[in-house]
Amino acid sequence: MKKVKRASDKPRPQIAALPVRRSPSGEPEILLVTTRTTRRWTVPKGWRIKGKKGHEAAAIEAREEAGIVGKIRKKPLDRYIYWKRMEDHFMLCKVTLYLLKAERRLENWAESDQRQSHWFSQKDAADIVEEPGLKAAIRSLKLG
Repeated sequence: MKKVKRASDKPRPQIAALPVRRSPSGEPEILLVTTRTTRRWTVPKGWRIKGKKGHEAAAIEAREEAGIVGKIRKKPLDRYIYWKRMEDHFMLCKVTLYLLKAERRLENWAESDQRQSHWFSQKDAADIVEEPGLKAAIRSLKLG
């Protein structure tokens, strides 16, 4: 049996985009993507990118993981901590979340064949994500 090790409790920084849009009926929607390994629903996120500001890196993640392009806010929307599931251990991560107003979707993007993506109502998005901090951030968002 493979032993699962636990990484240090010091969180590693990640950045994430929370893509939002208005549905044809005018209701706010949030785009979620599946993770590549466990297929859980989450937001486009990743490690910081050297030479890029947090919001710039989050916009890159949204484009690579979901094919979404839009206006990203420079000021973080929220921060949350979660345990990232690695192959043989868990890693504590602190995510800085940026709001991205989706303007269009690319026809082709880097990870289109590696993930599913779907637009959800705010309530459904909060219900389907597993990370408690992300769930709370989505629930507290004022999209009205």
